[in-house]
Amino acid sequence: MNVLLVYPRCPETFWSFRSALSYVSRKATLPPLGLLTVAAMLPESWDRRLVDCNVRALDDADIAWADLVFVGGMIVQQESALDVVTRSKAMGKTVVGGGPLFNAMVDHFPEVDHFVLGEGEITVPQFLADLKRGEPKRIYESDTRPDIASVPVPEWRLIDFRDYYTMPLQYSRGCPFNCEFCDIVLLNGRTPRTKAPAQMMAEMQALYDAGWRGGVFIVDDNFIGNKHAVKRFLPELVEWQRSRRYPFTFITEASVNLADDAELMLLMSDANFNKVFLGIETPEESTLQECGKYQNTSRDLAESVRTIQGHGMQVMAGFIVGFDSDTESTFDIQIRFIQNVGVVTAMVGLLNALPYTRLWHRLREEKRLLAETSGDNTDGRMNFIPKMDCEVLLAGYRRIVSEIYSRRSYYRRIGTFLENYSPTARRHWSVRETLAFFRCMVRIGVFSRNRLLYWQLLMKTLRTKVKALPEAVELAILGEHFFRLRERLLREVDFCPTMETSTPQTK
Repeated sequence: MNVLLVYPRCPETFWSFRSALSYVSRKATLPPLGLLTVAAMLPESWDRRLVDCNVRALDDADIAWADLVFVGGMIVQQESALDVVTRSKAMGKTVVGGGPLFNAMVDHFPEVDHFVLGEGEITVPQFLADLKRGEPKRIYESDTRPDIASVPVPEWRLIDFRDYYTMPLQYSRGCPFNCEFCDIVLLNGRTPRTKAPAQMMAEMQALYDAGWRGGVFIVDDNFIGNKHAVKRFLPELVEWQRSRRYPFTFITEASVNLADDAELMLLMSDANFNKVFLGIETPEESTLQECGKYQNTSRDLAESVRTIQGHGMQVMAGFIVGFDSDTESTFDIQIRFIQNVGVVTAMVGLLNALPYTRLWHRLREEKRLLAETSGDNTDGRMNFIPKMDCEVLLAGYRRIVSEIYSRRSYYRRIGTFLENYSPTARRHWSVRETLAFFRCMVRIGVFSRNRLLYWQLLMKTLRTKVKALPEAVELAILGEHFFRLRERLLREVDFCPTMETSTPQTK
């Protein structure tokens, strides 16, 4: 069979970085790890192609070639996914849907022939076996949490590395915490399942042998969810990196209790981790209690961030406004925290209820749930009636975005971060990065509105912390994306949900 795997286009979001990618001559940040892994589960005799609509357009010739069209993606990609499905069905193709989008929105895709839901290690083989017998069902789903030792190495040959800035790998699934608004426990459970060190090192070697050098995103829900297992894996990764002169720099997601474990932070630093994303959400204790994010309570969050920065890792973080216990002072508290601790990449969004989370069920019982979420909590929309007056909430959200991504505040935040930061990452200046540096000097240093701030940053970095120059340049480039995003959000954040906009929410 000929199988076409399609990754729908992502709209412009906080994480798309499209205006920044032009500096490094890349088309997208990450390839679709899920589809690359599913491709490796298919029979060897099948021909397969992958089209990432964020890299190139899906042509009719691609669809005509296929016997099966596999579509996978996230909720934020629903509009593009619907277009892919409609086009494929118009050409008489059998369409198979899977991934978080289809797990949450089966009813929105009546034209999809087969839904392969849950974790693919369970449901993909079931679908393939039924297909071979000529008796495929419409829906395959399972609550079983498989041993991820069975996960195959992704089919890297299906993509062109030159299209992407970073490569994704997965070490574990699941998170031990149970925040009310989060859907991770629905998708992957509360017991973190990890790959054995040997399996993980085989994936690293496969990526290395395929020719990749540069950033690798460990896409786990919480990389340190099982600290004991991580501490067994990291020493092998350190040795592997050292013996190959550190071909990869790593980014991952973790919980804030990383700051409590000096041994773990040192191991991550030695392995060449230089960025970590934390779900901080809010510095207000009452709000953390409300949403069940107890791992962030009873601690000095600012000091936790500084501790991680001091171990050579830039802290990127998520923040949320719109909780029931938020007040009008919340907005200033968020701004002060972000600025004072130097969280340069701060994703601040309005709270949304993801399908079937504890928050979703609570709001539905309270009759406050409205239309489905767009999947992008930085688009200025909410899918429920907030407790705070809506106009006050939206005005406060605009104020946060306007302030933290103003040019002066952003560059001031870079300076604060660099004061806390102790650079440890080993980075190799490739031709791509050298060209990006010169593009940055011209586009930002000569033609941008913030050229004075840019040169002040570079001169201070060269004078006080020259090893952090790559981070300073990279953050200056990312700023160009954030400044554009700020302007778009300030134009578009004008949606105030009411019961009149409600769409019935049923399973």
